[in-house]
Amino acid sequence: MEQYSILVVDDDREIVRSLGKLLELEGYRVLTAFNGMEALDRLETDTVHLILLDVMMPQLNGLSALMRIRQKHNIPVIILSAKTEESDKVSGLTMGADDYVTKPYNTAELMARVRSQLRRYFSLGSAAGDGNVSGNVLKNGGLLLDRNAKQLTVDGEPVRLTATEYKILELLMEHPGYVFSAEQIYSRVWQEDAYAGEKTVMVHIRRIREKIEITPKNPKYLKVVWGIGYKIEKYD
Repeated sequence: MEQYSILVVDDDREIVRSLGKLLELEGYRVLTAFNGMEALDRLETDTVHLILLDVMMPQLNGLSALMRIRQKHNIPVIILSAKTEESDKVSGLTMGADDYVTKPYNTAELMARVRSQLRRYFSLGSAAGDGNVSGNVLKNGGLLLDRNAKQLTVDGEPVRLTATEYKILELLMEHPGYVFSAEQIYSRVWQEDAYAGEKTVMVHIRRIREKIEITPKNPKYLKVVWGIGYKIEKYD
């Protein structure tokens, strides 16, 4: 069985040390960085399967690093931050984080979130070279989702999705015209109870829309059914 590598990025060395010990006890290989620039350098030299990323760091803060990471990588990123405002969480998710955990965190919950992100990335998301997903292609209008290649094209142009975005879109494209509530999407994609998941789903839906729609504010495909949920409009 492959040993997954997790990059822990925080300028607080005690947090990095304690998180590293916790992850090693869970069987993960731990890589470390103490600012955003070091994290970017690590990604160039090491294989990384998931990142635990602090926000407030010197040289290059976590959100700036995240934007640069998303230019090249789809690997899961969980933000760990002492900033607890709802607006901070939305900013992190909007910039490309897969999850946002506030400090101080419950270690059992954090490990569950790590396992959930890795499971989704490798069995449901965009880790390369899977090729075992049955069903091959979902097509709806100009959207074409190749589940073997884990690739979305929009009007023939490839579009890069994170693992979470991929799974949400796959769920909606499997059931065109069907309205899913935010709670249903969260429970199916995150595979955990949808406690406070509505805002998280909303932000991911917004990111998907920005990638697949010509005019995100007037979407053709990904529609909000106000007060109920979200759906993919059905097209031939």
